[in-house]
Amino acid sequence: MIVGKVLDVVRAPDPVLSKPAIPVDPTDPEIVQLAADLVATMRVSPGCVGLAAPQVGVSVKVFCVDVAQHPKTRTSHGTFVLCNAEVVSASRNEKAREGCMSVPDLTGDVKRATRLVVRGQEPGTGAEVRIETDAFEARALQHEIDHCDGLLFIDRVADAHALHARKTYL
Repeated sequence: MIVGKVLDVVRAPDPVLSKPAIPVDPTDPEIVQLAADLVATMRVSPGCVGLAAPQVGVSVKVFCVDVAQHPKTRTSHGTFVLCNAEVVSASRNEKAREGCMSVPDLTGDVKRATRLVVRGQEPGTGAEVRIETDAFEARALQHEIDHCDGLLFIDRVADAHALHARKTYL
């Protein structure tokens, strides 16, 4: 088993967050290590349910998701990493609040599909993975795929009234 290293998370307006990432060879040992590093970084970040490679300064299409412990979760596929992921189908749009480690001071109301099918590749083997999900996990997947496309949630809010200062809980 590969041990992941905790990496620094970059913050907006870092240019790596606004440019589309490049596809990867999921069997490349550097990508397999990056996958482990993303999971390790997500695990030490309170409230974090997903992390994309551009958020750690690497402009490639790799991200991890784990919504299992989040109270809004209905469906969870546990911890997983996808390379070169793309949305196959999306339906039933709904607006909900989102936050992001790369935009730590704001949250925003973003409309996203609540039913989702995503296709990607598993790091290490390159095997094709197909995930059908809904609700909060669907939102998290779309958020991470956006990172790989050079988009932040703040790019998807309807207007300035849909942005909010993040509340800090003690």
